[in-house]
Amino acid sequence: MPKTRYTKSGDANLAYQVVGDGPIDLLYLAGWVTNIEAMWEDPGYERFLNRLASIARLIMYDKRGVGLSDPVPPEQLTDQALRIRDAQAVMDAADSEKATLFGHSEGGATSLQFAADYPERVDRVIVTGGFAKRLWSADYPWAPTLERRQADAARMEETWANPREVAEFYAPSRAGDEAFTTWLAHYLRMSASPGTAAALHMGNSYIDVTSKLAKVQAPTLLLFRTNDADVNVEEGRYLASRIPNAKFVELSGADHFFWAGNAETMLQEIEEFVTGQRGSAEPERVVATVLFTDIVGSTELAASLGDAAWRDLLHRHDEAIRAELTKWRGREVKTTGDGVLATFDSPTQAIRFAKALLAPMQPLGIKVRCGIHTGEIEMRGDDVAGLAVHIAARVAGLAGPSEVLVSRTVRDLVAGTGMEFEDRGAYALKGVPDEWEIYAVA
Repeated sequence: MPKTRYTKSGDANLAYQVVGDGPIDLLYLAGWVTNIEAMWEDPGYERFLNRLASIARLIMYDKRGVGLSDPVPPEQLTDQALRIRDAQAVMDAADSEKATLFGHSEGGATSLQFAADYPERVDRVIVTGGFAKRLWSADYPWAPTLERRQADAARMEETWANPREVAEFYAPSRAGDEAFTTWLAHYLRMSASPGTAAALHMGNSYIDVTSKLAKVQAPTLLLFRTNDADVNVEEGRYLASRIPNAKFVELSGADHFFWAGNAETMLQEIEEFVTGQRGSAEPERVVATVLFTDIVGSTELAASLGDAAWRDLLHRHDEAIRAELTKWRGREVKTTGDGVLATFDSPTQAIRFAKALLAPMQPLGIKVRCGIHTGEIEMRGDDVAGLAVHIAARVAGLAGPSEVLVSRTVRDLVAGTGMEFEDRGAYALKGVPDEWEIYAVA
């Protein structure tokens, strides 16, 4: 989870995060309601954001009134000029003089107005699922009528955070994914109250940046999905015909949420637009055993020891782990503050490492817990990603002091080695589809 910081814009505190350290700043202006911490709990959303952060320094924030930012009066929720000032305040806090804007849905309209009004602070603009205005008119027939918007807002307030309904409309490709819809309901509740969501929906009805389009001089990439139910693909063509230096790309699919559906194709277009080079279509994927360790009660222990003694203890903890990793041919991916993420070529090596690790921890007066899973992972330079990493982390979170837990996948793979396991039952792992059978190494 990236560190959440706060900055002030007028009388509102805005929550923001900075991820990555690329040479280009990419400011994400999100649509509708958000929570910048809950975003990272969905593997698809996390994967998309990490890819953005791999090509640029990603700056993201919650608008005033939603997520972790201050609540504000209804009239401030959809004030476009105020939104742009807030975006500039976040850029200032992140030491960003000029950025590429990545705007989704209503954030696309804000990005275009930002670029038109403050060209000196905008390098490029990327809009996905965006629009020029939100109410029907003869020259803009794709937008809904005011009556339709009012009816939708009323229904939204009555049935707020209904994950199935929201997913079917905004992310139909994932509507049947129970883990996704469970996360989505939580995400919506953490992002806004029913009244705030409805007020935002109605306030956004009056967004109109049609007069700004000709003034956008920054190179602009417009990404639209053919069957998006929320924003018609023709709205993308409308924008492209009126923005001087625009590139329009039509993508297959029906998802309004950009991280759902054919996300890889969209990421390829973004990477080429931002860096001038298109990366490989898919990251390298390998089968590996993933292991997480964690010091039990680390927060309380650090508080009782004090900073200096805690740092010394962590140093000795890390040295012990690295010695055992060398012995059992594991690869340290990264430390996690009070533990380590490592990979192994075989689950047998990982289990033997975990069991051997318990002994050198005893003289240090600490107890560790371990979680292990084997699956396909994505190689991202020296880092790893993918569902298998999430599963291993969740398994580790279930372990008790001096305990090694494994998924059933690991137990089945080491059959015949003589290792024994105790059945700990089936668990629904947060952010992971289906239930998973968990076993403790005896």
